[in-house]
Amino acid sequence: MAASFGPITACVNIMTRICIFGDSITWGAYDPDQGGWVGRLRKHFESRRVDAEIYNCGINGDNTFSLLKRFEAESKAREPDVIMFAIGINDSQYVNSKDNPRVSLQDYNRNLQKLLALAKKQAKVVIFVGLTCVDEAITAPIPWNPIKYYENERIRQYDAVLESFCTENGLLYIPMFDLLKKNDFYDGLHPNSQGHQKISERASVFLMKSVVAASQ
Repeated sequence: MAASFGPITACVNIMTRICIFGDSITWGAYDPDQGGWVGRLRKHFESRRVDAEIYNCGINGDNTFSLLKRFEAESKAREPDVIMFAIGINDSQYVNSKDNPRVSLQDYNRNLQKLLALAKKQAKVVIFVGLTCVDEAITAPIPWNPIKYYENERIRQYDAVLESFCTENGLLYIPMFDLLKKNDFYDGLHPNSQGHQKISERASVFLMKSVVAASQ
């Protein structure tokens, strides 16, 4: 999937409300200066006079099950025009054994369907952000909880489910798995400031088109 990730210079004069739901990476862990890729995305839009409200609805540790519990109430309260989901890397986590996933691939797919059905009731545009890779030398297992594992092979499987789901439903999917390198991580799982910047730059190109579509 080819795309140009150059600077955005367009000026949009119609207010568009964007809610971005996800986990600790969405929330902006380990980027204290600019609040992660969502905070950087907001700054990017504001500096280019894009008239959009961006709400960070990421929560540390969320997977699709926990997001489903809060999604409807939080989205209704904000009345978004665009809903963006960045969820799934915690679903791919397993505990002690590969036979013990936090969320199975089948449940992940079912939860994506439920989230989409709810999102369509709230917003004109729904977008899914692909999953990021990890540095397995640090995350298999993770040092702060050594019974839990994140591995790229498994993450890629969940990302493939997500991409297929988006294709089947005619949704925008923003690929991220190829983006981060080892020096883009804070702890092998979460991006550092440089990694958040890369995610923000890629997301901005796709999101700008959706802002225009939502305003029409």
